[in-house]
Amino acid sequence: MQLFVNDLTVIDFSYLCSERGVVGESWIVDVLLSGDLNAESMVLDFGIVKKQIKAIIDDSVDHKLVLPTQNSDISISKSNRSDHLYVDFDVKDNGIFLQSPSAAFAQIETDYINELSVTRYLESVIKQQLPENVQGIELTLRAENINGEYYHYTHGLKKHDGNCQRIAHGHRSTIHIYENDVRSTDLEQMWCNRWQDIYLATVSDQIELSQVELSEQAKGKLKPDHQYFSYYAPQGRFDIAVRAGTLEIVDCDSTVELLADYIARQLKAANDANNYRVVAFEGVGKGAIASA
Repeated sequence: MQLFVNDLTVIDFSYLCSERGVVGESWIVDVLLSGDLNAESMVLDFGIVKKQIKAIIDDSVDHKLVLPTQNSDISISKSNRSDHLYVDFDVKDNGIFLQSPSAAFAQIETDYINELSVTRYLESVIKQQLPENVQGIELTLRAENINGEYYHYTHGLKKHDGNCQRIAHGHRSTIHIYENDVRSTDLEQMWCNRWQDIYLATVSDQIELSQVELSEQAKGKLKPDHQYFSYYAPQGRFDIAVRAGTLEIVDCDSTVELLADYIARQLKAANDANNYRVVAFEGVGKGAIASA
């Protein structure tokens, strides 16, 4: 007997890629369970699937930076801070170096992060916590079918009490931009090109090299155009070094509300005679609207 739940959850996370750098991603999760009927004549109660299995998936990957530990470009070591890790991603032209609480990372034994490697990781984690009558689980991870432009961005929200505070989690998002009440695909394409595989940092979080906490190995590999950001949040201290070519520093916190406003203000500043409305998405099916 099989039981399925489509659109169980959406995982918003970022991962490290030797070709693209740090990549924000959003995947929809479908689940298929196989097993015998239990005493309630069910494979598993839908309430348990929607609550317990969703919680396992969210706790394992959602709002984390996913690390392919078999990738030779990545080095992971213990930080001088308790329960924190250093992550050094030493790739040509795009070195990224971090310190974060260990809970901000998901470590997967693979050399490349994709739907298959994350699916296998999640299935193995979930199987350990299923009741005996459930013999099999099959996950499907899929990107939203977006009819138009989209971008991948990574960020962190220091004021957030939950997991959004993690300095390197992200989203795959679309955007709708209206110029004088007419949708502009040209402006949408411009912003999606501008923010493709981008790290969005808040100017108030920027620090000097002398203030950043990174591994000794990382400090020997920093380039002149690396920019440094750090903050304390309820889960611990977060530090990141990102090169200028994959970075945009914004004058606000990077909540979707303020990012929508930031884009609207940028458009208005470039052409004050026109009015703009920005519908910015944060992952799948949610976002904010701002006008200028």
